[in-house]
Amino acid sequence: MRTKYIPAVLMAASFFASCTKLNEKILDESSAIGLTEQQVAEGTLTPVYASLPQLFTHTNYFALQEISTDEAILPYRGGTDWGDNGIYIAMHQHTFPSTDPNIRNTWNQVTQGISRAVTAITALRTSTFSEAPVFLAEARAMRAYYNLLSLDLFGIVFVKEDPTATSVIIRGAEAVEYIKSELLAAEPALSSTVTHGRVSKEAAWGLLARLYLNSAVYRNIYGTQFTFDNADMDKVIEYTDKIISSNKYQFTPEYFDIFDDDNDTNKEIIFAIDQRADLNGHNRLAYFSLSGDQFPLPEFTGANGTDGPAITPDFYHTWTDAYGAQDPKVDPRFYKENLSIYSNPGDSCVPAASFNINRGILRGQQYGLIRRNGVFLRCADGSMKVGPLFHDTRNRPTLPVDFTEQVDYTPAGSNYPSGYRVEKYEFSRKSVSGRNFGEADIVILRLADIYLMRAEAKLRRSNDAAGALSDVNTIRASRTARTPAPPALSSMDLDLLYRERGFELYWEMVRRTDMIRFGKYEGTWTEKTNSDPTRRLFPIPITAIDAASNIPGYLTQNQGY
Repeated sequence: MRTKYIPAVLMAASFFASCTKLNEKILDESSAIGLTEQQVAEGTLTPVYASLPQLFTHTNYFALQEISTDEAILPYRGGTDWGDNGIYIAMHQHTFPSTDPNIRNTWNQVTQGISRAVTAITALRTSTFSEAPVFLAEARAMRAYYNLLSLDLFGIVFVKEDPTATSVIIRGAEAVEYIKSELLAAEPALSSTVTHGRVSKEAAWGLLARLYLNSAVYRNIYGTQFTFDNADMDKVIEYTDKIISSNKYQFTPEYFDIFDDDNDTNKEIIFAIDQRADLNGHNRLAYFSLSGDQFPLPEFTGANGTDGPAITPDFYHTWTDAYGAQDPKVDPRFYKENLSIYSNPGDSCVPAASFNINRGILRGQQYGLIRRNGVFLRCADGSMKVGPLFHDTRNRPTLPVDFTEQVDYTPAGSNYPSGYRVEKYEFSRKSVSGRNFGEADIVILRLADIYLMRAEAKLRRSNDAAGALSDVNTIRASRTARTPAPPALSSMDLDLLYRERGFELYWEMVRRTDMIRFGKYEGTWTEKTNSDPTRRLFPIPITAIDAASNIPGYLTQNQGY
C-alpha cells in the first residue's frame, strides 16, 4: 500500500550541536564561509547521525522499547514523582493513546532523521570530495535504518528522494523490500575502517540480518502466528556469518566494559551512538533507574539518580528460575560489585579516585556516598565516607534505599525503594548533573547479538539446536574477566534462546521487538494483562495525523487507535 506524506511533517526542526566521528575530529559547523569540499561534505553528513542521541533517550526510544515490556516498569513513585499523567503506566499496560508525548517525540526524532538523510543524499550526490561516495552510502544506509525503526515502531516507511517532493508511505512486505534494497545498494560503497559511530559495511550486514530476522513480523504484523521463511533465515545466517568471519570483532571478557565511558574503541561494538562528553552526549540511561539518593561521583554533589524504572519481578524470576539454588549474581552479566562494603561492611572509606558504584541489577540495601548539607562526608584520612543510604532527598530520612523485588502500582509497590534497579551503562564521570555529558557510546549492534541472531535463525530454519547451542555457549564462555563465566548450557530451543537474549541484551532497547517476534508481547506480567495484538504497533501521533489532514485519507491511523 502506498500513500504520500506531507513534506513539512518530515522537515528537520534544527541542527543539533553534536557531531559524529568523521575523520576522528569534532567538526565546526559554525560557519559556511570558505569551507572546503571536505568540510561541506562532513557538515552535510553530520546532522544525519545527530538525531540519534536524542532519539535514544530514556523517555523516547527506551520508554517505547523497554517500559512497554516485562523488563521495565515505572510506577508513580511515592505518589509524587514520574506520574506524568499516567503515560508510563499506560505504556506498560499497553493502553497508550495517540496523544502520548513520548510516542510523539520518538516519531519526531525518527522522521527528522529520515529528512536529514534525504537532504544529505541530495547534496552528496554532487560533491567532489574524494570520500563523498562513502558519505553518500552512509546517508543512504542511515535513511534505511531510520525507516527500519519507523517500520518496527509504527508499521510505516517513508520513500523520498527529492527533499522538495512529497514522501510515499509504504507498509508490510513492500516496506521490507524497500529497506532491504536500500541497505544492499549502500553496502558496496560503505567502508570497513570507520569508527563504530558511523555505518560500516559490517553494520549494514548486521542491520540486514535484523531486518530478515523480523521480516515475518513486518509482513504480517497482526498475524496470529508468524511464518519465518527459510530464505529469510538463510540470509540472517549469511550476514551474521560475514560479520563473524571478518574477525574484526571480539567478545569483551568483562561484560560491563561494553557499556563503560571509554567504550569508544570496544571491539565488541559494531554500531553505536557517539556519546563523547565533548559532543554534549546524555547520561540518561545511566541515571534513569538509580535512586535519587545514589550519588555516583565524588566530584559532583548534584549528580544523582531519579528513582525511575525497575525490572519487573517477572523478568527477575527468569534469572532465578535459570540458576535455581544459586544466586543469579553468579552470572557476571547480572551484577558486578565495585564497592567492597557490600561484601565486607568494614570497607567504609574509599579513595575518591577508586569510588565506583555497582553495576547490573541492583538489589537490597544500597551503600554509597553520604551527603549532608550539600557536602559528601569524608573519613579521617580524607577518603570518601561510604555507608547505608536513606531517602534524604525525598525528605524521608528514615526510609532506607533498600531495593525490593516487589514493584507494582500499589502504594507499597510504588514507593521510592520498590523494584530492583539497573545500572548497565557507566555513570559518566563528567556528568555534573547526572543527566548531561554522557560519555558511553550507546550500543545499537554488537557481536553477541550477531551470534544470538544466527542461533535463532538456525533454530527457525532447520531446528539446528546443536548449532544454536554452540553460538549461545560461545557468548557465555567469553565473559571470563570475573570467574566463573556463565556455565555452558546443555540444550537449546526457542524458549531458552529468548531467555538468553534477555540475559545478554537486557536494557538495550530490543525487548519489545523480541517479545513480538517470539509471540510473548500479548502475555501477562506485573500490572499488564492487555492482550490486544494491535498494540504491537504504536499509534501514529495525532499531531502527525492533523498535519496531514488537508489530504483526506493520506496518513491513516494504525488499527486499534
